[in-house]
Formats: sequence, structure tokens, C-alpha cells
Amino acid sequence: MSLESGTRRIRLDLGYDGTDFSGWARQPGLRTVQGVLEATLATLFRRHQPAPLLTVAGRTDAGVHARGQVAHLDLDEGQLLSLRRRSDGDSGTAPEVLARVLAHRMNGILGADSDVVLHSSTLAPEGFDARFGAVWRRYEYRVADAATPRDPLTRRVTVRHPGALDAEVMDAAARALLGLHDYATFCKPREGSTTIRTLQAFSWRRGDDGVLVASLQADAFCHSMVRALVGATVAVGAGSLTGEQLVRLRDERVRTSAFLVMPAKGLVLTEVGYPGDDELRARAEQTRARRALI
Repeated sequence: MSLESGTRRIRLDLGYDGTDFSGWARQPGLRTVQGVLEATLATLFRRHQPAPLLTVAGRTDAGVHARGQVAHLDLDEGQLLSLRRRSDGDSGTAPEVLARVLAHRMNGILGADSDVVLHSSTLAPEGFDARFGAVWRRYEYRVADAATPRDPLTRRVTVRHPGALDAEVMDAAARALLGLHDYATFCKPREGSTTIRTLQAFSWRRGDDGVLVASLQADAFCHSMVRALVGATVAVGAGSLTGEQLVRLRDERVRTSAFLVMPAKGLVLTEVGYPGDDELRARAEQTRARRALI
């Protein structure tokens, strides 16, 4: 997608505690991550309208957290130059310098104790698109079972399971689900959307604090897929399903009550992956064309 003359694309890397947000996407009357950030941008560029809008790598649901979310926005020349700091002198007008100032300014408006934080803002390479250019998304999910000491400081990001879970069988079951498949069993249906995905990585481990941590990576995840996959393997760890039964359920491609979809609060978007700069435009165009056909 070509940009208007004089417009610069900025990449934002950010994180947030999703507890008090009604998800990423702006919604009238609800507090959302996009809504808060775009209100911050409207304040920052109140003298340089229209305020920029955000495009995100992955729209997280209500209660889901992020440590490595990625978004982009486009600034015109006047908006970019308005970020200049007097102390920078002439060197402060370089686009890459001004781009880095944006995160600092936004964090200043959000406040030191905000539940959303900009890690960085950088001048995006040619062809970058936070949504369509991504080649994978990575998530973690935390579960504390009966063997895990209770820690009230982690209750907003960790789900408690009342019984004991077998991490080894959960890990084996998770790895058996990998590959290119139709994951309709684990997805809430959306009209016009495909449930075919490539699950590139899925594993379980028990951390030093006793918490079970799932790591998942895919080219993209359909709605509720991560939490359903986690719930399915937790059922295996609890003994109510076997790994073989879980594979059969996947291949049946039908929603089932054999396992529970896990709560949102244990889920964290940890990283989004992109191809090399010379492949960004082609990747975005390829993904956009594929989505248009669905």
C-alpha cells in the first residue's frame, strides 16, 4: 500500500494489562486499548488534525494481556515535525529521531502508572504493515494447579486449576496438534472467516515458581483458538481426555463440550514476528489478497 506524499509510517511496540480493558478494538462507551491510545494521540496532535488512527497486529479480547503487541500509524509532515524538541536543534528534525520521540510523548500523557505502555516507536521500513505483514504471533498462558504455591501478586495473569495437572502429558498432547489443519474445533465461528491455520509451536513446561506455562505460535489464530487449545490440553493433563482423543476431536472439526475454553486473564501476547525488510511489502500484499478472498 502506497502512502501519501510526505506521510511517514511509525511502528509502535507496546504492552498492556488487559484486566480493565474491554479488548483492543475501540467500542462506543467501553474502555479499550485502541480507544485509550487513540484518545492519547488526539490530545498529542490536537493542533494537527485529523488525529491518526491505529492498525494492530492482533486484536486481543477483553481481559487478554500483551507484552509484545505491535501497531502502526501514519503521520503527515506537520504532525511529525510537531514532535520536535527544542533541545535537539536541527538534528531533531530527522524523521527517525522524531519517530522515537512519539513513544515518550504518549507515555507522558498516559501517566507513569498506566496499564498500557509504549515500549518504543520507530520509523517503519518501506512496506511495513503491522497487521498484514506479520508472519507469526506468539502467546503464553499461565495455569497454577494444586501443586503450585498460591501467589496473590500473580492472580491477574494466572488461572488457578483446582486439581493436579500432568505437565508431561499436556506437552505431548500439545505437540501432537501441530501443523497445517482446520482448527474449527477450537474456534468460535465467524461468518466469512477461515479456521485453517498453521500451528507452528505448542508446548507446556512447569516454571521454577510451579506455574504451568503454555507457549503457542501460529501464522494467525482464529477467535478463541488459543484459550480453547489450552483448555483442551489442560483436560488431558487432568485425565478427562487422552492425547489421541484430542487429535480426533481436532480432525472432526466440530465445536465440542469435551473441554472448557480457558479464561482470558491467563493469556499474554508476547511477540509478533515479521519478515526481513525486503519482504515486507510482498508479505502484506499476499496476506491482504488472501483475506479478501475469504
